[in-house]
Amino acid sequence: MDLHAQYLSIKPEIDAAIAEVIASSAFIRGRFVDEFEEAFAKAVGVKHCVSCANGSDALFLAMRALGIKPGDEVIVPAHSWISTASMVTHAGGKVVFCDTELDSFLIDTQQIESKINKRTVGIIPVHLFGQPADMDEIMAIAKKHHLWVVEDCAQAHMATYKGRQVGTFGDAACFSFYPGKNLGAMGDAGAVVTNSNSLAEKIAMIARHGGLKKNEHQIEGINSRMDGLQASILSAKLPYLRDWNRRRAAIAEYYNKAFEGMKALKTPTQKSSGTHVWHLYVLKTIDRPFLEKKLTESKIGFNINYPLALPFVPAYQDEYALTHSFPNALINADSIISIPIFPELNAEDQCRIVGVLIDSR
Repeated sequence: MDLHAQYLSIKPEIDAAIAEVIASSAFIRGRFVDEFEEAFAKAVGVKHCVSCANGSDALFLAMRALGIKPGDEVIVPAHSWISTASMVTHAGGKVVFCDTELDSFLIDTQQIESKINKRTVGIIPVHLFGQPADMDEIMAIAKKHHLWVVEDCAQAHMATYKGRQVGTFGDAACFSFYPGKNLGAMGDAGAVVTNSNSLAEKIAMIARHGGLKKNEHQIEGINSRMDGLQASILSAKLPYLRDWNRRRAAIAEYYNKAFEGMKALKTPTQKSSGTHVWHLYVLKTIDRPFLEKKLTESKIGFNINYPLALPFVPAYQDEYALTHSFPNALINADSIISIPIFPELNAEDQCRIVGVLIDSR
């Protein structure tokens, strides 16, 4: 995506927000962070937003606040960014991978219960690429087995499932504001949202050296804070988020129609149960190396999200890949490619991208 183009589209608001922080020297917490937390909680439709340094920390903080203990097992999808899994380990638990659906890339709810045992404490569904996971089924399984649910919403800002926003189903939900996200800062930033008063307080304490007031350390914590500059930038961008998401959806629709019927490319599956916010537009191809070559020659950006299913990355391969099967995640990791999708992408560039891909048949 073109982050500079986004900046230029709202330059006066961004410049004013940054200048105000500098003028008041409110670089660590302060009113700009408080204002963003309040605004984002309202936008998501929850009682509390606790900001932090990044989306990975958000997952760690949520699990630590939920009381994860050594030996506790947490079920995560086999196809995601590594933070979804690695933060389980850092928080003290053990990762248990579940295969994903072949068409949607989302956690396969039909396989979750087979992963549950007496050590299982929670599930982390990922709303991957901007599409909501099947939260009705996930919450029903969690209720049946007395498990907590932490939604990974890092790629799904304002996506909805059956008319209800993601981030409002589980015990907590975690957001990333990495610059490339639908709502992105100009640096790293993250947040945990929840409707639980006690959980929000515990998360905030852990993120702030174990106390809500300086020098009052009730527990051991870490230092994970959103700085004032990032908070002010996010507050300036937040009012535009829904329009940006609609623009992404329009581009995705254009791509879908352009690639319809092509044998060499399979367009993303969009479930009728949710509203996709198209953080990424992910195609499947039968010849990815050839497509990569054509896009590179045409100077069109692309990415592979993600080139290895998590059970097969070196960090987990010895323990998981040799003893478990994740056929759908493995197939998808070998065939996917992400092409440009961002609100400022103009019609001329969209047409050029489509032309290159169609010529690659």
